[in-house]
Amino acid sequence: MMNIKAFTLVSAVERELLTGDKEHISIECVECCGRNLYVGTNDCFIYHFLLEEKAMPTGTASFIATKQLHRHLGFKKPVNELCAASALNRLLVLCDNSITLVNMLNLEPVPSGARIKGATTFAVNENPVNGDPFCVEVCIISVKRRTVQMFLVYEDRVQIVKEVSTPEQPLAVAVDGYFLCLALTTQYIILNYSTGLSQDLFPYCSEEKPPIVKRIGRQEFLLAGPGGLGMFATVAGISQRAPVHWSENVIGAAVCFPYVIALDDEFITVHSMLDQQQKQTLPFKEGHILQDFEGRVIVATSKGVYILVPLPLEKQIQDLLASRRVEEALVLAKGARRNIPKEKFQVMYRRILQQAGFIQFAQLQFLEAKELFRSSQLDVRELISLYPFLLPTSSSFTRSHPPLHEYADLNQLTQGDQEKMAKCKRFLMSYLNEVRCTEVANGYKEDIDTALLKLYAEADHDSLLDLLVTENFCLLTDSAAWLEKHKKYFALGLLYHYNKQDASAVQLWVNIVNGDIQDSTRSDLYEYIVDFLTYCLDQELVWTHADWLLQKSEEIGVQVFTKRPLDEQQQTRFNPDDIISCLKKYPKALVKYLEHLVIDRRLQKQEYHTHLAILYLEEVLRQRAATGHKDVEATETQVKLRRLLQKSDSYHIHLLKEKIQGAGLPMESAILHGKLGEHEKALHILVHEMGDFSAAEDYCLWGSEGQDAACRQRLFHTLLAMYLRAGPSAHELTVAAVDLLNHHAREFDATQVLQLLPDTWSVQLLCPFLTGAMRDSIHARRTTQVALGLARSENLIYMYDKMKLKGSAVRLSEKKLCQLCQNPFGEPVFVRYPNGGLVHTHCAASRHTTPSTPSPGTRT
Repeated sequence: MMNIKAFTLVSAVERELLTGDKEHISIECVECCGRNLYVGTNDCFIYHFLLEEKAMPTGTASFIATKQLHRHLGFKKPVNELCAASALNRLLVLCDNSITLVNMLNLEPVPSGARIKGATTFAVNENPVNGDPFCVEVCIISVKRRTVQMFLVYEDRVQIVKEVSTPEQPLAVAVDGYFLCLALTTQYIILNYSTGLSQDLFPYCSEEKPPIVKRIGRQEFLLAGPGGLGMFATVAGISQRAPVHWSENVIGAAVCFPYVIALDDEFITVHSMLDQQQKQTLPFKEGHILQDFEGRVIVATSKGVYILVPLPLEKQIQDLLASRRVEEALVLAKGARRNIPKEKFQVMYRRILQQAGFIQFAQLQFLEAKELFRSSQLDVRELISLYPFLLPTSSSFTRSHPPLHEYADLNQLTQGDQEKMAKCKRFLMSYLNEVRCTEVANGYKEDIDTALLKLYAEADHDSLLDLLVTENFCLLTDSAAWLEKHKKYFALGLLYHYNKQDASAVQLWVNIVNGDIQDSTRSDLYEYIVDFLTYCLDQELVWTHADWLLQKSEEIGVQVFTKRPLDEQQQTRFNPDDIISCLKKYPKALVKYLEHLVIDRRLQKQEYHTHLAILYLEEVLRQRAATGHKDVEATETQVKLRRLLQKSDSYHIHLLKEKIQGAGLPMESAILHGKLGEHEKALHILVHEMGDFSAAEDYCLWGSEGQDAACRQRLFHTLLAMYLRAGPSAHELTVAAVDLLNHHAREFDATQVLQLLPDTWSVQLLCPFLTGAMRDSIHARRTTQVALGLARSENLIYMYDKMKLKGSAVRLSEKKLCQLCQNPFGEPVFVRYPNGGLVHTHCAASRHTTPSTPSPGTRT
């Protein structure tokens, strides 16, 4: 149990003011209504005091009681109970088993002498069902055994409404609407006096201690239960709150939300209705009265009257927060909602949540702190300001006043502990990253993002780059200085780029690659710069750094021109001729760029194709000269040259033929002859100079690409004739001729081939060729037969349709009109549609040339 100061005990009526030196006089009951305080004594007197409340600087209050008058009721019995009915200006006084009505001001009994007799105790219904504002509903426990009675009390008369019997003798009662909460001899019950239905609550032994029944709110009661429990019960007979633990010897109870106050022989204890914990203990001996009157709690001994003055809830909450009792403070703050106007409560509660958040933060309870900060909509700059130098120098932020915490900065909070400081910084990184895109950041996104950048840079965090390549509000001046301080030059370049200072960004990255400044963020920074400039729209910036890129690596640097977006290339922002001029100093890059133009972009410009072919040729000749061998296997460059010469139709053939002549490149010469249509010369080179029969076959295939079948057949026949002209003595050419026929049977006209072949060749030698030729011939014959059969079938169908149409008679008279022109027929010549419509022949013809003409049907 941890105490808080929820109430202060203040004297209201001193003994001297009430009893003077008369020891035998004692206080029996009290009543308070507004400023009016009434005290009933054991010698049948009623005292009337006026209370004046004075606020104290400490937040509490003091009271001065001024005696107005006192009056003897004329009995020799004590005044047992008092109850004010302010609407009637009456005081209900229970004395000698009678309830007398007296005037609240002069304490005179009403002239009519109206009273209720035979009452041992009574309770006023604070939730009346009568509806008459000038009458009070009173429930009494009658001197008759096991009986309660309901009365209506007016200014000068009383009226009995209901009498109800109870299962046992009632000892105490509280009323709410039609419901009576009764303490019987052995149990508590809820009784509906209108219907007579009752609900048992729980057992209770009245012989051990007196019962307590208090109405604490609409349809809810507080009862003294067994085992020192204060039990809550509703009129439905259920409990919606957990019980409070109080003394076994409790003799009185009252409620001042959110507290239950209990009185025993020695102490006043204060218990929270929110978390059921005992919050305060006040020594108070000889107390025997504890009652609450519209939020004012009064306790009394037999000689004096005291008031329990509640400290303002906000003061209590602040005391709890100062003691680091965050959970209790929040519970109390939530409970205060019912007593404070909504707008004021929201402001107060939000501030309390923020204070609680900083307390949790200081204790490194980051999850709890984050939740409190978010739910309270904390101005995140309050948190950032704890970290030195994180807020931008241009920020106009000032901390909340009064302050939300007691810390000057993070150093004071962590007392210089570096590990704690690192944890706090990691928390702030996480929190800022979460809130930067939420409503919490509205209005000061620059402060948040700049602080986040500084934290990332200081911690060498991977998310620094993610922050800078996405939408952010980092302030350039502050952020640039911080990144430079922590040597984050690559990140600084990203910051420049985000702020549209690409020239500064690229120059910074170039300095890193050159080693002028050190930053190991990216090992592939050179490639990154190439990629960056590839997509850069600033032509001047690209040209500025083009030479540097190419000097570092021709093959990679040229990508700044070859990998530019296709739409940009199509807009010719960079003129290819200008780029070629620039690349003349870089032969490898020039070849790559020309390949890009010719192969990738497929530009059919003779200059580019010729230039690329010459560069290939020069490289091939250089490689051959370096190796000293003429008949070496084709290099990669030579393969590229041959492919270009074969596929392209845009280069200067004669120029290349001149350059190749005498260079010992027969394959290339053959390709060029083929491009000029000199197929026999090309095949002669391949067959007789190179002896490459496979290349000769390939020549026939690629040389006839895009041509009709007849062209391909001519090339193969030319090659076959060349093989056969050598005569039987040239065994290699004979074998080549046989292989050519057997492998490409489809490409030959078998009839012509058989006329060319020597008579000495066997059928077995040409078996594959003959088989293929026969198969193709039979396939062609059968395909033709199928097509012919289909055509005959279709013709038969048309003939059948025609016969059907001719079988039906068509009547043509002068009254018959053309469906298109609506004119009569002048001669017996017409066109009939399947739907039976008749039109002139010339109308039918014009209809097919005028689509908008109405159609009578499909023409027959």
